[in-house]
Amino acid sequence: MAAPAEPRVCSVARALDVVGEKWALLAVREVFLGNRRFDEMIRRTGAPRDTLTARLRTLVDAGILQRHRYSDHPQRFEYHLTTAGRDLYPVILTLLRWGDEHLAGLEGPPLVLEHNCGHRLIPEVTCQACGEVVDPAETARRSPTST
Repeated sequence: MAAPAEPRVCSVARALDVVGEKWALLAVREVFLGNRRFDEMIRRTGAPRDTLTARLRTLVDAGILQRHRYSDHPQRFEYHLTTAGRDLYPVILTLLRWGDEHLAGLEGPPLVLEHNCGHRLIPEVTCQACGEVVDPAETARRSPTST
């Protein structure tokens, strides 16, 4: 009888431990869109207050967001992306594209992003070396120690 497979050590699993819950990614989306305050995030996401509070705490503890006080009386904070948080932008864009292509329905996407050049932003994964769009069938898995 074969031994049970060991769980794969994987950066995807590690990332999902931090941002894999719906409200966490929606909070990050809102900060990208400029909605940095708790009440704005509640209004835009529909998240339960206690759940969003917990997710924001997780994102701050993970170094994805930073809290900045904008009022002393009452004490209020807004959230800003760290470098690690800004690195999630391609993830948010890719999820947005997938949702637009597979879930938007006849009414089309609810949100369209434009680049500063004035054209619609359509994210694609490209090879850093050759610039070609990446196809999963043309991707090989290698050990980080192999040459």
